[in-house]
Parts: sequence; structure tokens; C-alpha cells
Amino acid sequence: MSVYVGIDVHRKRSQVAVIDEHGEVLANRSVPNGVKPVLSVIGELPAGTPAAYEAAFGWGWLLELLEGYGFEPHMVHPLQCKAIASARLKNDKVDAATLAQLLRADLLPEAWIAPPEVRQLRALLRHRAQLVRLRTLLRNRVRAVLAGHGYGRPAGCWNGAGRAWLASLELPAVSREVIDDALALMDALQQPIDRLDEEVRQRAKADPRVKVLTPLPGVGMVTALVLLAEIGDITRFGSARQVASWAGLTPTVAAATARSTTGTSPSRDPPGRAGYCARPRRPPSVTRTSLPALRPSPAAAAGRSPPPRSPASSSPASATCSPTSPMPAKAVHPANGEGRQPRASSRLRMSRPRSRAR
Repeated sequence: MSVYVGIDVHRKRSQVAVIDEHGEVLANRSVPNGVKPVLSVIGELPAGTPAAYEAAFGWGWLLELLEGYGFEPHMVHPLQCKAIASARLKNDKVDAATLAQLLRADLLPEAWIAPPEVRQLRALLRHRAQLVRLRTLLRNRVRAVLAGHGYGRPAGCWNGAGRAWLASLELPAVSREVIDDALALMDALQQPIDRLDEEVRQRAKADPRVKVLTPLPGVGMVTALVLLAEIGDITRFGSARQVASWAGLTPTVAAATARSTTGTSPSRDPPGRAGYCARPRRPPSVTRTSLPALRPSPAAAAGRSPPPRSPASSSPASATCSPTSPMPAKAVHPANGEGRQPRASSRLRMSRPRSRAR
């Protein structure tokens, strides 16, 4: 009998569900994260049993556990899985059982599981990038303090001459303390950054694929290693178009009514860019106005026809033109006073100007 395992991974605990080939739930338990608690639920299952889990926080230990004990791991794309398995009732038991059901029905949106060496290279490059971001944050903090006191230096402030210039400035006590602390933290970060740079340089020299990528414009050793670490096995893509789509660099259409895909962003396009499906604007002829609501006359309310009005009061332009004149005079716009010929739609929106109190 075939069985399927679905694991909803969390930071401290995980929900483990086991179902059979008919979809019957055999077990669904919440256990602490660890080898023994998880094996207490699935330890007696035969080798080669497929197990599905989401690419959530801290999934590396679970992958090593499943591979070490002979299970067949399947990592799930979390966003696509939520789109497929959306349900009104959502909790840990339902999520774990849903993963197992999708695995049994072969509807699981799987993600590529990188080998250990690729995961280690990713961890190295991401750690270096995080340290560089922290150093940049501290440098921006120093620049902000200097700008607040009207100081600016076109050259850098981080070498010998720049440090001497920073030390010679007359600053308040708190501002001086902020700059000194930021410089001390930057010096502490510089040592691991230098060590990581040397390790990246050695890895780049030993990899022949880096020599193929570095002749490209704008690609150095670090960028080449990042491409190799994030893409992984290039043979899993059938074409360059698939690689660009996986990286999120291809334009997408937000709706079927979008007129063009030129210049669109990979995920969401802000208003004003091409490809953005914005709400259609009202045509000028049907723009809302601030006219007061019309009330029925007493004669219309009583069911009688209103008395005929004189030609002078039947036209809104009668106040500015004579009935016998061959060409009507230009109406005065109530907003700016400039004379212009009103259109048919403008006549409906015009109101009789009020007389000013003298």
C-alpha cells in the first residue's frame, strides 16, 4: 500500500500528516522540530515514501532528515501551493493533509532542491551581501550627520585622509559620538568582509564557468558567482527565455485587456507605466458636475402639464443674446469670465449666474 506524507513546517513545531493511496488520513500530529519527534510519526514507513514540505523558514534540517532516512523529499513552492489549495478552513492540520493530498494526486507545484554545495555557496554570498549592506547603512548615517551640520566632502571619508578630516571637525558631543560609534562598527565589519572577499576570489579562480561569464559587460567575479549560485543547474532550463522568466526579468501582462507589454516590470507595474491595467477614466462628456438636484414642479407633481414659458426664459443663453440676432453671442463662462461658445454638453452643465449684491 502506498502512503504519502505532508509536513507543514514552522519555526518550533511541525504538523505531520500521513495518508494512504485512497486519501484516508492515517496520522496527523503536531510534533516539535527534531529528528526523534518527526521519526515517531513517519519512522516506520517504508523507504522511498514521498514526503512534501513547503520551502518555509528553516527547511534545511528537514531535508537532511528525509534524505538521511531514505524518504523521497518534495519541496513545494509556497505561493503557488496557496493558490492551488486555497480553502475557507486553513489551519496546520488542513495544510499538512492538503500537501499530502496534492502529492498523491500529482498536483504539487514543486521547487528545485539545490545540492549542498550550491546551498553553501548561496549562504556565503548572501552573508557577504548582508555585511556590505550594514557597512553602507553606517556610512549613510555618517553622511547624514555631516549634512545636518553643513559639512560635505567630495572625496571619501573612510581612508586615512578622510578619517583625519572627520576628526578635525567641530561637532556637538552627541554628533561626535554617533560618528565615532559608526566608524568603530565599520572597522569591525571590514575584517569579515575582507576575509569573505578573499574566499570569493579563490572560489572564482577555481570555477571555469566564472571565466566564461566575466567577459560580459558589468559582470565581475562576485556577480558571476551569484548567478551560478542562484541559478544552480543550468540544464534544468530548456532555453534562455525560461531562465529569464524564472529570474523574473520578463515582462508580464497584469490582465487580458492590457494593450502592451513593453516596459512592464516582472511582478507589479505601478500606475503610469506601460502594461499597467488601470481603471478606465470617464470621458469628458459624462464628467460629474456640482449641479444641484432638480426638484419636480408642483404642476408636474400634481399630474398637470406646466404652463408654456416665454422664449426668453427657455434658453440659458437668452441673457446674453437677442432672439432676432443672426449669430448667438458668446456665453460668459461662470468660472473665469472668458467668453467662449458653449458646446451642447456644456449647456447642460451651465447654471444661470447669480447677481452680485450691490
